[in-house]
Amino acid sequence: MYFRTTFVVLVAMTLVVHVAGASAQQLTPVPNPSSSDIRSATGQLRHYILGPNDEILILSTHAEEISNRPIRIATSGDVNLPLVGRLHAAGMTVEQLETAILERLKSYIRQPDVAIIVTQYKSQPVSVFGAVGSPGVVQLEGRKTLLEVLSMVGGLKPDAGSRIRITRRNEWGPIPLPSASNEGEYSVAEVDIRSIELASRPGDNIEILPNDVITVARAEIVYVMGEVKKPGGFALNDRTSISIIEALARAEGFEPTAQAKDATVIRPVPGSNRLEIAVNLPDVLRGKARDIMLQPDDILYIPKNYAKGALRQTLNAVVQTATGVIIYRR
Repeated sequence: MYFRTTFVVLVAMTLVVHVAGASAQQLTPVPNPSSSDIRSATGQLRHYILGPNDEILILSTHAEEISNRPIRIATSGDVNLPLVGRLHAAGMTVEQLETAILERLKSYIRQPDVAIIVTQYKSQPVSVFGAVGSPGVVQLEGRKTLLEVLSMVGGLKPDAGSRIRITRRNEWGPIPLPSASNEGEYSVAEVDIRSIELASRPGDNIEILPNDVITVARAEIVYVMGEVKKPGGFALNDRTSISIIEALARAEGFEPTAQAKDATVIRPVPGSNRLEIAVNLPDVLRGKARDIMLQPDDILYIPKNYAKGALRQTLNAVVQTATGVIIYRR
């Protein structure tokens, strides 16, 4: 019996280390391990709520008919096991299903022991789209907050906006956010991710539920190109415009080689090619000229001190390359 129990425990420990979503916690072998040791090693998973399409592995030293065989929970939420019969596993935690199986086995075995390991998580999908590292569908594998789910998909891209949209099926109830509204079969809300990151509204870091859809929109961008210390695109976050002076500050000022008095704002115009606005930066910085508010997709270009005849060709090249530069997010 000792060798059978030891074998079951070793199998359990191997699965815990290798299955997707299993904890990275180190498993320390114990003398004369039993099924209770298995449950202790996988304790952080015992409150996981099972659902359709999850795959489980049941381990028991006294019920070989059900032990060590992967079982897929049916789309109906049921499992049908020898000796045990049919059980509705969906909605149960791992611990509750263990208890239910143990109660059924008591009719055949005097002191049954059962441990359950989830080998595949398939019942708690969440879709994450937009400006994140790896957009797609992830499995919650238990309780996760908004920040934890965003971390699972690689976090926000530098060009991500600060507003995040969450869509939830009405069957889960309304989203617990002040901005929540009802749109047909869904509850929809927006949250400012910066308020969570800065801990000004930590309560907005809500728990994400199965089948939620999280959409991270791309932020509006302005570009500062040419003879500046940090050229690139700068996310406006939740703003709609930014002054030239602030944009220049984000770019850490212009280089000594800059022809700052011949700067140009290149602005896209719907239905037209573009609008070019000449800017004398030294006069703007001294307050002798009006500071211009840059709009989304504007390009502030500061040329090098060279012959003006080459400026037109340079502006064309700047427009073509602007969207490929590094994006900075504050």
